[in-house]
Amino acid sequence: MKLVTYNVNGIRAAMKKGLIEWLKSENPDIFCLQEVKALQEQVDLSEFEELGYHVYWQSAEKKGYSGVATFTKFEPVNVVNGWNHFEGDYEGRLLRTDYKDFSLLNVYIPSGTSGDIRQDLKMEWLERFSEFVKGLLVEQPNLIICGDFNIAHKPIDIHNPISNKNSSGFLPEEREWLTNFIDNNFIDTFRHFNNDPHHYTWWTYRANARNNNKGWRIDYIMASNGLKNRLFGAKINSDAVHSDHCPSHLIFK
Repeated sequence: MKLVTYNVNGIRAAMKKGLIEWLKSENPDIFCLQEVKALQEQVDLSEFEELGYHVYWQSAEKKGYSGVATFTKFEPVNVVNGWNHFEGDYEGRLLRTDYKDFSLLNVYIPSGTSGDIRQDLKMEWLERFSEFVKGLLVEQPNLIICGDFNIAHKPIDIHNPISNKNSSGFLPEEREWLTNFIDNNFIDTFRHFNNDPHHYTWWTYRANARNNNKGWRIDYIMASNGLKNRLFGAKINSDAVHSDHCPSHLIFK
């Protein structure tokens, strides 16, 4: 089974840049999008449905902002919008789909780059998310979490760790949270297969950063430890250019 996660920075804009054609060639079984920036009824989903996808969506209340969507060729046995655990549900940041032998969380963790208020909210969100996932693992021990975490974990995951040491997304407390999160029963699937540097999933639009590969790896597919023997490969698809992010994929059984 192939799972792809992709922050598209606006699904309608990405579709105009050839997202559907790319999806046809990539052909994932499950396709998780973040920052769709649209209500479901604002998007022509017929092309996705023609490819065999069931569509599940959680929009933000604010138009043109945030939102996640999961496209899956396997119909889930259960779907949960949000997590009923945090007032941030109105920003459309989490969508859960349960299958016969695993559960999938499509998540878009808040950014703190706009200032102290949002950074404080981000840290609160992270702590509550940890508790939520801890409880969910009791119910769904085979758990995959994919999406935009808005955190570069280690120096290898960012082009210039020294100059960014005080930047939101690479703050010590954010990185410590991610270390603890992984240590408490998760596998960073890309790093499970690849420990080489210079693999990123997001580049600023400024200063020709993408062409110079000055990026951050902030998009992840995490798998609970019990799935370790079912993981067969992971990749960052840096050649996809429908967004300021690029997709990541996981092959698992």
